[in-house]
Amino acid sequence: MANLETQILDEVIVKSRRKMLSLGGAALAGLAVAGVTKANAQTTALTDADILNFALNLEYLEAQYYNLAVSGVTIDKLATPIPISVNGGTGGTVVLKPNFAKVPFVDTAIAAYAAETAIEEGKHVSFLQTQLGSAAVSMPNIDLYTSFNTLAAAAGIGPAFDPFASDATFLIGAYIFEDVGVTAYHGAAGSISNKTTLTAAVGIHAVEAYHAGLVRLSINRLDAGSGTLLDYTQKISATRSALANPGGKPLAQDDFGIMNTTVALQGTSATYPVTTLVDVDISESSAATSYSQGFARTPQQVLQIVTGGGAGNKGVFYPAGLNGTIK
Repeated sequence: MANLETQILDEVIVKSRRKMLSLGGAALAGLAVAGVTKANAQTTALTDADILNFALNLEYLEAQYYNLAVSGVTIDKLATPIPISVNGGTGGTVVLKPNFAKVPFVDTAIAAYAAETAIEEGKHVSFLQTQLGSAAVSMPNIDLYTSFNTLAAAAGIGPAFDPFASDATFLIGAYIFEDVGVTAYHGAAGSISNKTTLTAAVGIHAVEAYHAGLVRLSINRLDAGSGTLLDYTQKISATRSALANPGGKPLAQDDFGIMNTTVALQGTSATYPVTTLVDVDISESSAATSYSQGFARTPQQVLQIVTGGGAGNKGVFYPAGLNGTIK
């Protein structure tokens, strides 16, 4: 029997899916049909280098987002630059809003979190480039402007969304990335053959999980009972789930937004207050199948999210697609 939380989530997800299918945008209009094929498109065996380069594409995106939020410049323009062009490749560009400026942080705790994460995501890029050596790919084109507007409309948040406008919008923008990164590393772990590489990937996965948890906790604190920011996370999670599973398993089984609700404990009635700060399977309707494990996504499911289900896996954050084998 579904509990109150899953009933609410189901309603949010159904509304979000209907909203996406009614938009008619190039990246989202064909989601329900085209996504099923693309979800199974990767049939060739992947090497460890293929998987690490896929991770590198995602880390370029996160490193750019956080460093732009904190420093106002792309990673290749930092005081200690992080290269975006490697092994003879040409690094892509980052699309930003006109008259872009870094986030005007007011909350010192959120500013400190953003600064630490910017450093760590930059180090992830450098580490993966070093590990891959001559096999590392350059940064693809990244969009941090139209992408957010497209996803905001798809999720029913509004026609436009600026993640660099305030502490709150920055956290919501970070929310989009961090949970996806956690599921991506989890999903790829089983395909990594080299134990040293696997250990490194698990180490990065742990850091991404710390980031995701801190983002969720910060959003819940900043929301302060208004419900607006929590509603955004539920709509974003519903949209990510719908993008990752356009014709597959039932929705609301691989993504949960932040929600304050009550649950039953050890056979009692549902009177214990909880907050879904951790994106794990504790919220599924059957307690017998719940093991409090994080969700995992395949590379194709992650692609569906970060490209918005665009044709040829091009769109949203990666308008020209990703670099490497997995794209």
